[in-house]
Amino acid sequence: MNQLAPLAVAVPLLGAALLVLGHSLVPRIAAELLALGLAAASTVMTTLLLIHVGHGLTIYWFGGWHPREGVAIGIDFAVSAIGAGLAAFVSSLMVLALVFSIRYLDVRHPYYQVMMLTFMAGMVGFCLSGDLFNMFVMFELMSVAAVALVGYKISEGAALEGGLNFAVINTIGAFLFLLGIALIYAHTGALNLGQMGASLRRSGDDRVVVVAFTLIVGALLIKAAVVPFHFWLADAYAVALTPVCLLLAGAMSELGIYGVGQVWFTAFQGALGSHLHVVRAILVGAGLLTALWGGAMALTEDHLKRLLAFVTISFVGVFLIGVGLLSEDGVAGTAVYVLADGFAKALLFACVGILQHRLGKVGQHRLHGRGRSMVATGVLFTAGGLLIATVPPFGPFLGKAMIDDAAIKAGYGFVPPLVALASGLCGAAVLAAGARVFCGWGDPGRDAPDLADEDTEPETREGQTRTPATMFGPALVLLAGAVACGVWSGLPGLAASAAHRFTDFPGYHAAVFGTARHLGSVKSSSPQWFDYLYGAAATALAIVLAGLELWGERGVPGWKRASAAVAAAMGPIRSLHSGRVGDYTAALALGIGVLGVLLAATLV
Repeated sequence: MNQLAPLAVAVPLLGAALLVLGHSLVPRIAAELLALGLAAASTVMTTLLLIHVGHGLTIYWFGGWHPREGVAIGIDFAVSAIGAGLAAFVSSLMVLALVFSIRYLDVRHPYYQVMMLTFMAGMVGFCLSGDLFNMFVMFELMSVAAVALVGYKISEGAALEGGLNFAVINTIGAFLFLLGIALIYAHTGALNLGQMGASLRRSGDDRVVVVAFTLIVGALLIKAAVVPFHFWLADAYAVALTPVCLLLAGAMSELGIYGVGQVWFTAFQGALGSHLHVVRAILVGAGLLTALWGGAMALTEDHLKRLLAFVTISFVGVFLIGVGLLSEDGVAGTAVYVLADGFAKALLFACVGILQHRLGKVGQHRLHGRGRSMVATGVLFTAGGLLIATVPPFGPFLGKAMIDDAAIKAGYGFVPPLVALASGLCGAAVLAAGARVFCGWGDPGRDAPDLADEDTEPETREGQTRTPATMFGPALVLLAGAVACGVWSGLPGLAASAAHRFTDFPGYHAAVFGTARHLGSVKSSSPQWFDYLYGAAATALAIVLAGLELWGERGVPGWKRASAAVAAAMGPIRSLHSGRVGDYTAALALGIGVLGVLLAATLV
């Protein structure tokens, strides 16, 4: 069964190569069906891997190069339940994205399908890799394909700018990642995560380890778009094709957070574990800053794709909090939240894609009331807004409740109300936009000349008087997925068992170099009464803020003055999102410097 691990990556890559070789002979429908079939095959294989792994860990050694005398000579795929589950989730999102693309999307086949398959192969390979350098290779394979997909609409200047920002910032991140790998390889003589972790446990927390950890984690936070490394993300999402946004928002940034957890628990925990409280404080602090920054920025956006981009940034911060707690409970909650929230954010992007297909714009004020006839899409969009506001008892609420409980256990009791605030801000931004577009509520006359970037070229060329089933169907599936994550009673227990294995280095090392021990299942507690209170409070906050955004100037005395003061305070923050790659590079350098100083001052 472990032979499925390399096949889940090789099959889409081989399919992409065949499409390139036969590009002049393959008709569009054949390219679409082949890509869809290969993505479905990868979904089946990763799902079977997940079932096969259970509570254990499966190792596949390429070329049969097994370890000798405690030394890993070859490259391995170390398939855990967390990694296989994330790979299956990525593959399923790709299936829905390709269905969303059928018939209506104006793309030049088969190159679009080639890039999508390559994108998926890189993501799946990253989730399954047990070798640090192989993780780097897979992440860069994914990033190269993502850059091409973001800049696909080459006739638009905004697409070129977004693709350029994406490429430059992520290339710098790749350089930092590679430099960190070189340092840790020189220090340990290992690239296999299991061997590296054992070596670092013996060497301790010297300066080389701290610098390597800073570079590797900093690079992964760049990929994840954590503040202040996040500036490229909104520019990229605003111009990317809608099916690509489904993948970017649902999975790509989350892979960076997964990478942080993977390298900590398998490699660096042994050397830096004595400073766990310091590392935890740094990661949780960065997560809170990102969550609140993204939520506040989402409320200021008119462009729907940019709005959802900042929602994505906000929830990346929440995921970083969960993993940054460096505990089993935090990882389990993050696993549930990534799954449920990924479905919810992809649902919202699918609804925006339908709007762009039907009405040709994505600016909420210019679409004011024009979506009244699109009742079903409006219901789906509103449901997505409530889901990300963590309305009980659905999937995002369950993930947030598990992270909140983990934070309280770790002594971070201030985290739940701040995460609820971030969720409320994001939910308010989405609900207010939905009310404007689909109900015609609020003031339609807002003058926003600096937000005229919604006039992008349409992604569709015909059939704009109706919504194709290939667009509406995936949106329904995504809604069902987000809801099911909350009502499936067995999910928290499975996530807890998977997190137990993910955080267990002795078990990981035994699986790589000997015989894995079966850890069994771990019980997970149900949401507590205060979890429901926080979920209800976040939802109520989202509804109230959305109402104030729509009618505050008319119904609340002094609201106009207060909103003007808030806008003035947000002005400097908004100005940082300048679209200039030089500014973003400076922010990146500052962030890496701050991260390094914090770690150096507290760990050495």
